[in-house]
Amino acid sequence: MSLIVEHLGKEYPTRSGPLTVLRDISFTLEPGESLAIMGPSGSGKSTLLHILGTLDTPTSGRVTLEGIDPFRLQERELAAFRNRRIGFVFQDHHLLPQCNVLENVLIPTLVSNRPAAEVQRRARELLDRVGLSQRLHHRPAELSGGERQRVALARALILKPLLVLADEPTGNLDADSSAVVAQLLEELHRQERNILIVVTHSVELAQRFARRAELRAATLHFQSPQATSG
Repeated sequence: MSLIVEHLGKEYPTRSGPLTVLRDISFTLEPGESLAIMGPSGSGKSTLLHILGTLDTPTSGRVTLEGIDPFRLQERELAAFRNRRIGFVFQDHHLLPQCNVLENVLIPTLVSNRPAAEVQRRARELLDRVGLSQRLHHRPAELSGGERQRVALARALILKPLLVLADEPTGNLDADSSAVVAQLLEELHRQERNILIVVTHSVELAQRFARRAELRAATLHFQSPQATSG
């Protein structure tokens, strides 16, 4: 059930030679564990998260989740794996404006073949847990920024993913909304016992994590030795 990252590297070709964004990154996380990753803008934090989420491919190294290397899967298999096992929360909520709150949360289930009654119950339960049970039929334009991000959090968890990846989840929010979303992220992670990785510029959010690392000079430097694979 682990996430295992082994000697991960990412380079981009340029006229003057390869640009190294990530170099020799290795760590392991188990269900129930979490990691906050900080670093300056342009350091490669989002690139790392996109590779872990199979939205980008590494140049070298290996990623396995539940013993599966997703980059060895065929395109259709990879899409199904990503939908089933990985949940995303981005800085911008990416809600569909024409859909209401409940419909937005249910979007990942449209290709999951789960029974409709089951996913409906799960969606309503999650929206209740993030404090939006009275907003099921509101559209995104009728919600505050913090409420929209809470919808995005519920959507990320709808299929009970093993790995949850959050890229600056409080970056567009005011201080009060940031605190609410950060606490919900922490509480739901503890309740769901998934693997949570958060990329953030927020020291306040990062301090909620026992395991923290900083990405600088293309390398991940861990503040907590337990988060590394040794």
